[in-house]
Amino acid sequence: MRAVVQRVREARVEVDGRTVGSIGRGYLVLLGVAQGDTCQEAEKLWRKLWGLRINEDENGKTNLALADVGGEVLVVSQFTLLADCRHGRRPSFTGAAAPDEAERLYERFCRLARADAGEKRVACGRFGAHMQVSLVNDGPFTILLDTDEL
Repeated sequence: MRAVVQRVREARVEVDGRTVGSIGRGYLVLLGVAQGDTCQEAEKLWRKLWGLRINEDENGKTNLALADVGGEVLVVSQFTLLADCRHGRRPSFTGAAAPDEAERLYERFCRLARADAGEKRVACGRFGAHMQVSLVNDGPFTILLDTDEL
């Protein structure tokens, strides 16, 4: 499982011109599910993200986790994070999980986030939809997390 995590001042995701999820201060998480990923990877990734101290304290040091700042989370599925660009000029996505399995694990990740952060502090995109994502990156601060490397 792979995630691009952006610390944001605000973010939203739209489908067909309608906002389906939006947050204020917190994290925009672009989430890719790989073949072979399980609930254990979803839990491992969420636990790392939930405890990750990438928010500034009163001294401007990145010492605070999401819960410490009352942050929100917007999770957007993005299978393209599993692109293999080693051969030719057209990416291959064969490393991405099948849609049914990817959706199951994406939804699991969203439930884990809601359980810790609270239902009102977590928004999710629409799995499989063509989405437009808008954000104001804070910092900018962007981190790549991969469960194979955690």
